[in-house]
Amino acid sequence: MAGHGAPETAVPDATGLTLGIAATAWNAELVDQMLGRAREAAADAECAEPAVLRVAGAVELPIAAQALARRFDAVVALGVVIRGGTAHFDYVCKSVTEGLTRVALDESTPVAQGVLTVDNLEQAVARAGYPDSTEDKGYEAVVAALGAALAIRSLS
Repeated sequence: MAGHGAPETAVPDATGLTLGIAATAWNAELVDQMLGRAREAAADAECAEPAVLRVAGAVELPIAAQALARRFDAVVALGVVIRGGTAHFDYVCKSVTEGLTRVALDESTPVAQGVLTVDNLEQAVARAGYPDSTEDKGYEAVVAALGAALAIRSLS
C-alpha cells in the first residue's frame, strides 16, 4: 500500500472557498463512496456545498475539471481505473494524469487527483474510504485541493 511519508490529514478552514468535483460514472459504487467522503471533507472544511459534474469515464475528467476550474477555487477529480488485460489501462492513466496537471497549470487552479489507478477491485475498495478501508482518497483529495487553494490565496 502507498502512503509512506504522507502528511497527517489536517482539514483546513476553507470558509468562503468554492469547490467543484468531477466524478465518473464508471465503477459507480466506488466513485459514489468517494464522492460521499469528498462531500464530508468539504463540510468539515466549512467549504460551500461542492458542485458535482458527472462524466462517463476517466478520459473525460480533464475537460470536466477544466470547466470547473474556470468557475471554482479548487477542483477534485474522482474515478476508478482498474487494470485489465490490455494496454488500455496505461493509456487512460497517463491521459488522465497529464490532462489534470495541464488543467491545473493552464487555469491556475488546484486540481486534486482522486482517481484510483489500481490492479484489482480489492485495492480500489482499500482506498475508497469505506469504514474498513486503509485509505480515503476522496476525502484526502478535497483536503489537498482546498489546502492548495488557501496556500495560493495567501500569496495575495
